[in-house]
Amino acid sequence: MNKSESKYYNTACLMDEALILLLEKKDFEYITVKEICDKAGVNRSTFYLHYETLADLLEETAQYVLKNFYLKMQEVDDFGVASDEQRVANHIREADLTELYLVTPKYLEPYLKFILENKRMYRTVLQHVKLFRWERTFDYMYKYFFNPIMDRYDMKENAKPYVVSFYIKGLIGIVNKWIENDCEESISEIIEIIESCMNRK
Repeated sequence: MNKSESKYYNTACLMDEALILLLEKKDFEYITVKEICDKAGVNRSTFYLHYETLADLLEETAQYVLKNFYLKMQEVDDFGVASDEQRVANHIREADLTELYLVTPKYLEPYLKFILENKRMYRTVLQHVKLFRWERTFDYMYKYFFNPIMDRYDMKENAKPYVVSFYIKGLIGIVNKWIENDCEESISEIIEIIESCMNRK
């Protein structure tokens, strides 16, 4: 990344973070370009150099949130969610079934750590799931992760959407409650709760 690209990237990050902070206080349709610029510390011409509309910024901010999450999960191992699709497919085909159970401390700990470190941002995203088009992430995860894993477990096709819904909504429900409590419990306590819900303890 050259100096010009680095400056562009840093400015974009400032505006992404400004939008997230403003979304904590008001709905997207009431946010103005001026507010974004004031919060980010940039002028209007800089905004329009990067985006045509606020919708363009929203699209980028959604990708910014996802990228930060993927980078955190990539630290887990070669099966981290930032791996390319072919490598993931190969791993799922060849791995022992016990390795394909993703609700374990190995995967939960970096996920919960990311949430703890970014709880304000995560709370905002959860309150504006449709705006951030989070369903596209779930569709991607279903196609490349959950569906092939369930195939390895010989799960019936009609049961798959129900199983995924159970796990994802249950996990999100626990995380939401944790955030409501301002993350008072430790990560290890939340993992223990999740595992008990999944009959892993």
